[in-house]
Amino acid sequence: MEHINLAKAAPDLYKKVAELDQMTSQKMKDAGIAEGFSHLLKLRASQVNQCAFCIRMHTQDALKAGESVDRVVLLNAWRETEYFNDKEQAALQLIEEITLISAHQLADDVYAQAAQHLSSDEINAIEWLAIVINVWNRIAISSRFQVKP
Repeated sequence: MEHINLAKAAPDLYKKVAELDQMTSQKMKDAGIAEGFSHLLKLRASQVNQCAFCIRMHTQDALKAGESVDRVVLLNAWRETEYFNDKEQAALQLIEEITLISAHQLADDVYAQAAQHLSSDEINAIEWLAIVINVWNRIAISSRFQVKP
């Protein structure tokens, strides 16, 4: 059965999500978070959500923005590597926690860890990024956006 393409069925709502995405990208820049790492955060949420369309897109975007192949390839196992500093690890943990919020809410220890390494502006920007990428993942997955070679 073919799924409704939400972008085509409600272009006005889709456009608003795109506007929110642009505002969030600007918030990330204003907070001093590198564009490449922003794409890694989006990629990590997309991996957790198993959104193939967004995984491919943010892999390509991260590489274009200067992220290394190693950091992209090892992102799924970021805890097992030394490729990510304490600040980046705190951001990755925060992204995962918000992506999986229905499992255990936003744990105080994760938030405290983030606050040790990230400014309030960075936390704010990352939380908004997590919210927006999760919206995109849900649009792509429920609409069955295709990934073609």
